[in-house]
Amino acid sequence: MTRVKEGWNSRIGLILAVAGNAVGLGNFLRFPTQAVENGGGAFMIPYFIAFLLLGIPLMWVEWSIGRRGGRYGHHSTPGMFASLWNHPAAKYFGALGLFISLTIMVYYTYIESWTLGYSFFSLFGLYFDQNSFDGAKNFLQSYQGLTTGQHFNSILPAYGFLMATLLLNFWVLRRGVSGGIEKLARIAMPALFIFAALLVVRVLTFTPDPLIHKGTLWEGFSFLWTPNLSVLDDPKVWLAAAGQIFFTLSVGMGTIHAYASYMKPNEDIVGAGLATSGLNEFAEVVLGGSIAIPISVIFFGVAATQDIAAGGSFNLGFVSMPVIFGTMPFGEIFGFLWFLLLFIAGITSSVAMAQPVIAFLEDEFGWTKDRAIFVIFFLTFLCIQPNVFFLKHGFLDEFDYWTGTFLLAVFALGEILIFVWALGIEGSWKEINRGANIKIPSIFKYIIAFITPLYLLFIFIFWTVDENGALSVLALKGVSPEDVPYRWGARALMLVFLAVICWLVATAWKKRKARGLKDSDLAIADTDMELKDSAS
Repeated sequence: MTRVKEGWNSRIGLILAVAGNAVGLGNFLRFPTQAVENGGGAFMIPYFIAFLLLGIPLMWVEWSIGRRGGRYGHHSTPGMFASLWNHPAAKYFGALGLFISLTIMVYYTYIESWTLGYSFFSLFGLYFDQNSFDGAKNFLQSYQGLTTGQHFNSILPAYGFLMATLLLNFWVLRRGVSGGIEKLARIAMPALFIFAALLVVRVLTFTPDPLIHKGTLWEGFSFLWTPNLSVLDDPKVWLAAAGQIFFTLSVGMGTIHAYASYMKPNEDIVGAGLATSGLNEFAEVVLGGSIAIPISVIFFGVAATQDIAAGGSFNLGFVSMPVIFGTMPFGEIFGFLWFLLLFIAGITSSVAMAQPVIAFLEDEFGWTKDRAIFVIFFLTFLCIQPNVFFLKHGFLDEFDYWTGTFLLAVFALGEILIFVWALGIEGSWKEINRGANIKIPSIFKYIIAFITPLYLLFIFIFWTVDENGALSVLALKGVSPEDVPYRWGARALMLVFLAVICWLVATAWKKRKARGLKDSDLAIADTDMELKDSAS
């Protein structure tokens, strides 16, 4: 069977798809929590510095690696890095990209399914009788299966919404890059911005009652936007800001590479990278920062909002917001918009996480799309089960820390070093600027080559040796004895996952070798490529 060559139907579709990959739950749940937990205005200065020195450079590097990989016929990171770096280890480093994206998808879709469930709960006001923080928290825990009998008698409702979420994800993926992912982005992204704008307007027009509410709208925005230079010497604030940039732009996980690989060889990635980064930052800072933080400060006050954020992203998004909607006029509608907004943000990101592995199985094994999707769906379904049933024992937390936090920095550091080392400073700069319609300030050549890798190295070292860093997490510091077996079970499952992916990569390259193929055999000469591109 001849495989149909996939690609994007339009540039705007590509930009919306990559923006959809970046704009996820982190924009509306994680960002407000990180900002509140790290001092509001104190957080925003290192946040924007990290955006300029980490986010933008890594976006351009990943777009470049992906577009270049597409020229060689590769749409996933093992082939991309093998064609970039002529070393046997290159393809296995690329395997890390497949591992990170698919492992994050395993637990991300479960969290995503909560937003779908809560959007229905909002419409019917099922949590509106929980008008206290503890009551709303008990409702969430009952839905998650952490407690039983209070609101839900079993975990079946959560399981039902999980299956619906999985089926929707794979239905989109089955329709392909342009017919599924791009069409989803064209509908979902405008809807997301409209829903967010409506919620922002509601927050801005909300009139607090001083007898009921603890704060004001001005206090909410002032907390977020008043600079606090006194905490800039705290490395934890800088690391939190850098971590948020990783999470929000979806860098370091192989998804941007896959999307960029379907671009034309000389298509502008500088402008596309800036456009998607800009859309993401608008969604996160302007919209995400104008919903949960101000309204929580109005209802609970600054100090209480900080205490809520200290309990994690779920407390702010799934506990405090339901309390607010339950006491707000037309709360059913605004609660529905809030959680549907989160679901849209989630699904546009989760489909991106599966695409690299689908492309890998199609490219390297010649599988049909349906076969690749079925295998990934079945594997995802199996691996989700312990995340669902062992949630209270920290199974999901282990997945999130190692693949959703720590390995993002590891992969990002490795890819930028390989990219600059393999092509050289001038060659990598030329690759980024190929076909660019915007001239990048030359200072970014040296930022990409030196500043960004050093920044990433600092993050990696600190995340390893900090008192709450990788070594402490590895040693299970502070974990209750009853949870220890489950934590090790999560680690064992991830290691098996990684071993299977590496085995698949090794098998694919053995097949290549048996056919006498090299990575360079699929390359398109730059001169021929430029002639074809200009002719088209």
